Amino acid sequence: MTTPQAPSTPDQTWGATPAPGQAPRPAWSPGKKIVAGAVAAVIVAGGGAAVWAASSSAATDTQAGPGGMRGGGLGAALHGEYVSSDGNGGYVTKIMQTGEVTELSATSLTAKSADGFSKTYTITSELATGLATGDTVTVVATESGTTATATSVTDGESGGQVRQGQGQPPGGGQGTPPSDAPTQTG
Repeated sequence: MTTPQAPSTPDQTWGATPAPGQAPRPAWSPGKKIVAGAVAAVIVAGGGAAVWAASSSAATDTQAGPGGMRGGGLGAALHGEYVSSDGNGGYVTKIMQTGEVTELSATSLTAKSADGFSKTYTITSELATGLATGDTVTVVATESGTTATATSVTDGESGGQVRQGQGQPPGGGQGTPPSDAPTQTG
């Protein structure tokens, strides 16, 4: 089945003089031109504001991560749980907590966050070195069952000395540390 087609008209080129017998198209009036310009200006201004707002909040939220906590977004987090790659095609549950050391031994550290959350972490003597009860720390740990094993401990709220467990990549398997993060030597 075929559909009827409209009668063929000669092709018109944009801006060409109309064919004989056709009336010229009326131009836009000055009022329509002003309205169109105003609409375009509003669209451009709104788009610029949206880009600015998105880039401002993204910069605040991504300036630092666990171990280099500061600013808004995750920098204001007291404690949380997340899943990351284990580097071998699997996944591992991580815990991050910022709080005061309430108990400390050569094998465990208990931290209490400002909101009252408290957790005990298994640590190595290397991670415990230089820490004291009352210090503010940020702990990143791997959770397996009910055991949380610290992979890094950062001394101080603003990202002081970072201590990492043996065999752990920088950041405890969290990815690339921030460029301004302190490094461990020795």
